[in-house]
Amino acid sequence: MKKIVIVGGGLGGLASAVTLAHAGFAVELFEKNDHLGGKLMPVKLGNYHFDFGPNTITMPDVFATVISQTGENPEDYLDFIPLKAHTRNHFPDGSMFDFTSNQQQMISQLQKIDALAADNYPAFIKEISRLYKLSERFFFPVTFQSWRDYLSPSLGFAVFQVRPLESMHHFFQRYFTSPFLVQAFDRYATYIGSSPYQAPATFSMIAYLELVDGVFYTKGGNTRIAEAFATVARNTGAQLHTNTAVSKILIEKGKAIGIGLEDGTRIAADQVILNGDLLSAFPNLVEEKARPSLSNRKIAAFEPSISAFVITVGLTQKLDILKHHNVFFSSDYKKEFNDLFDASKYSNEPTVYISNSSHTDPSISPDGDNLFILVNAPALTKEGHLQIDPESYKERIYDFLLSYGVDIRSYLAVEKVFTPAFIREKFGSFRGALYGPSSNRRKDAFLRPPNASRDIQNLYFVGGSTHPGGGSPMVVLSGLNVSKKIIEHAKKTLPSK
Repeated sequence: MKKIVIVGGGLGGLASAVTLAHAGFAVELFEKNDHLGGKLMPVKLGNYHFDFGPNTITMPDVFATVISQTGENPEDYLDFIPLKAHTRNHFPDGSMFDFTSNQQQMISQLQKIDALAADNYPAFIKEISRLYKLSERFFFPVTFQSWRDYLSPSLGFAVFQVRPLESMHHFFQRYFTSPFLVQAFDRYATYIGSSPYQAPATFSMIAYLELVDGVFYTKGGNTRIAEAFATVARNTGAQLHTNTAVSKILIEKGKAIGIGLEDGTRIAADQVILNGDLLSAFPNLVEEKARPSLSNRKIAAFEPSISAFVITVGLTQKLDILKHHNVFFSSDYKKEFNDLFDASKYSNEPTVYISNSSHTDPSISPDGDNLFILVNAPALTKEGHLQIDPESYKERIYDFLLSYGVDIRSYLAVEKVFTPAFIREKFGSFRGALYGPSSNRRKDAFLRPPNASRDIQNLYFVGGSTHPGGGSPMVVLSGLNVSKKIIEHAKKTLPSK
C-alpha cells in the first residue's frame, strides 16, 4: 500500500485525502491550525457563528462528488439551500438591483433601468454559458504537470476561444449600458482577487455560476463542507492531524520522500501533496537550490491577488435592509482598483460586501444578524506592512455603511477585526493575498503554477494558487484532479501478473 502525505488541511487537501484513502492508499494529512478547511474557518463570537471563508457557494455538485465517490450519500452530510434573489447590489444614487438566476426577473429589472441591457440579456447568458462550457471541458478537469501540458493543440484552441485579450470590464460593457450595472458585474473579478480592468474576459464565466447555475448556502454554515469532508476522510481510513506543523519536505536524489514535523519527527511517504499557498509554503518547506523552476526571485515577481479587511459583527437585532448577500458600491470603482493594485493602498471609499447568513438560516445566529463584512484590501507590502490603522479603517467602513442606511453602531453586540496580516499568519498566504497570484496579467491568468513540481519528483500541488485557480470549487477540483492523476499512475506501475 503506497503512502501519501498531505501538507495542509484546506478543501483541496481534504478532497485529496478522501479520494486517495478511498482508492486504497495510506493517507496522512497534517494541518498546523486547530481546524480543517483552510480559509473556510468557523468564527464564533458568543451566540454568533460566522463563516470566515467563502460565503457564496456555487457548483455544489463538486462538493457532493467528493462524498458520493466513496459510495456515501452527500445529502446525509450537506444540505445545500438555493438562494433565489441571492445578492442585493446597492448603488450610490440609492438604487438597487438584485442578482438572481431567474432570467425573467433579471430582464424585468433591467427593463426599468437599462432597456438595451434587457434586450441584450439572453445573448449575454448565451455567451457566458459558452465561456463556462469551454472552461468546464478544457481547463477544469486537467492536471498540469509541466509547461508542455499548456501547449496541446486542443487546449491552445480553447484558450483563443475564451476572449483572452479582452478585459472583463470591456466585456460587460458590450451588454450593459448603465455604469452601475457594469460596476456590479465587474465585481466578479474580485472572486479571483483581480481587477476587472485588467483580468481577461475569460473569467466573466464566473457570472454563469451565479446567474445560471445558482448560488447556494449550506445549512448550519458553509463550514459544514469542511466538516463533512473530514468525517468522510476519516471514514475511508485517512489519518488527519491538526495542530501539527510541517517544517520541511524531505528530498533525496530529486524525489520527495516524506516530511519533517516541527517537533523533529520524520514521516516517510511515496508521494507528497502540498495543499497551501504555493508562493509561501513551497519556499518555506523546500530549500531554494532544490526548486530552480520556482526560485525566490521568480516568486517575488508574481503580482499578489487582493487581500481582505474583514469585520465579523453580531447585532442585537435583524436589519430589514440586509438580505443574505449585500454589496454597497463606492462611487469610483476604477479608482478603487487603481488604489488596490497600482498604489497598493486602501481605498478611502471602498466597496463593502456583507454576508448575513442569518437571513436564510436564523438558527445560525439567534440573537440578531451575523454580519461578515468584507472590504477588498491590498496585499501586504513586500516588507510586510499593513498600510492602515485597523481601528480607524473599521470606523471609516461603519461611516460608509451608515451613508447607505446600515447602522452598525446602534445595534452592535460583538465584533472582531481580521486584517491581511492575520490572513498571512493564519493561512500562510503569500503577502496576505487571498488567491495566490492575481489574474491581472495574462501569463498569470492562464499559466498558473502547475500541479506537480518541475524539479522534484513525487511532489504535487493543490489549492487556490495552482491550477485551476481560486475559489472553493476550483480548490476542490485541484484536489480531485491531482488525486486521480496519482491513482492512474499507480495503476500503470503495478507489476503485471
